[in-house]
Amino acid sequence: MVLVLTLLHVVVCIALVMIVLLQKGKGASMGAAFGGSSQTVFGSTGATPFLSKITVATAVIFMFTSLGLALLMGRGASSSLMKGVNVPVATQPAESPAPAGTPAPAGESK
Repeated sequence: MVLVLTLLHVVVCIALVMIVLLQKGKGASMGAAFGGSSQTVFGSTGATPFLSKITVATAVIFMFTSLGLALLMGRGASSSLMKGVNVPVATQPAESPAPAGTPAPAGESK
């Protein structure tokens, strides 16, 4: 199950990168001035609506595979990195009695 989900995740990652790179950016009109690009492959309106829908679909699949992998990998983890580390016990210093030569506070007399 994990292997199939991991392979699907990798394929979706590569597809998402490719689809985003295929989309026309905001500065594409400047690029058309130097070489021109015909959008007749995707129809007269271009590839924007088609590629944006494909991008959303692959992004949703990517998020679900990410969540699935995180849940599957997190279930088996019952050990800790700090398992073999000894934590020092905090000790409080014992209160020492006042020295014998200390004068009594003012107001008290013997």
